[in-house]
Amino acid sequence: MNIISELEKGQLKKNVPNFKVGDTVKVFSKIVEGGKERLQGFEGIVIKRTGGSVRENFTVRKLVQGVGVERTFPLHSPKVDRVELIRSGKVRRAKLYYLRKRIGSQATKVDEADRIEGTTESAPA
Repeated sequence: MNIISELEKGQLKKNVPNFKVGDTVKVFSKIVEGGKERLQGFEGIVIKRTGGSVRENFTVRKLVQGVGVERTFPLHSPKVDRVELIRSGKVRRAKLYYLRKRIGSQATKVDEADRIEGTTESAPA
């Protein structure tokens, strides 16, 4: 038994949502201001997922007044409260770096997928 994997197993979150690259998500992270703690939402398109187990990260990109903003979140961090799936996207790439070169509404345009939660099989042709 590997000691590191045993320690990491206890740090994994139980309620991780099923989202993938191309999906539009809203990430609620815990922000501490003074003595108070609040939740701040960050809504955008998932452009990449990296790592595995406790080290898994995902990057979310959105446009703010015409400027692209990206944030990378650790998936199993206690600072990330929850991740809500807003819209499923249909993409053919594992990393959507090409969205960085797009301007205006094209930068947030990803085709919507007809995905049913809980199933992994593809639709018949």
